[in-house]
Amino acid sequence: MITALCFYFFSNVLILSSLMVISVQNSIYSVLFLVMCFVAAAIILCLLECEFIALIFIILYVGAIAVLFLFVVMMLDLKLTDATKDAFKYFPVGGIVGIVFLIEISAVILNFFKINPYQASALANYYSNWFDIIDLFSELEAIGQILFTSYVSQFLIAGVILLLAVLCSVVLNMYTTKHDTKAQITFRQLSRSYREVLLYKN
Repeated sequence: MITALCFYFFSNVLILSSLMVISVQNSIYSVLFLVMCFVAAAIILCLLECEFIALIFIILYVGAIAVLFLFVVMMLDLKLTDATKDAFKYFPVGGIVGIVFLIEISAVILNFFKINPYQASALANYYSNWFDIIDLFSELEAIGQILFTSYVSQFLIAGVILLLAVLCSVVLNMYTTKHDTKAQITFRQLSRSYREVLLYKN
């Protein structure tokens, strides 16, 4: 009961925040509502026991992409414009695209539920409770068990390649800017006197 109430609550939060993303005038508020969309979707995925995808939503989308959008919007300093004039101009094209997406999503949802051929009604869907049949361990445990047993060598090779990429980029930047950089000599800074500073300024 509590899981169903949480699912309906966060579903409504997701729908409302997604509508606010495209309807709000301020770009910063739009990015913040986009973050709320990602968080609500991650909570819904946690309720559906898809922990890996929920963590990807939080780490990748909220922690990287949404924050990058927010920094870009804040650095560009976009001016607020009146978008109500252009709303009616783009409404026919947007309406057609929205109707096409709605038809595609409806077709996917209707084809997902297999119709039971033994029942006369075409609206009766055949449902198998796979949650009670194969719900033995979580998704993260399954991915971790496969990743660190069967594919542990590939996982370590990928980590070494990423480490080498970071080290190579640092070393290349150090050698290319070696002659242009000014090194900080701490002993010379601490041993100078007050009179030398005044002479240097004059």
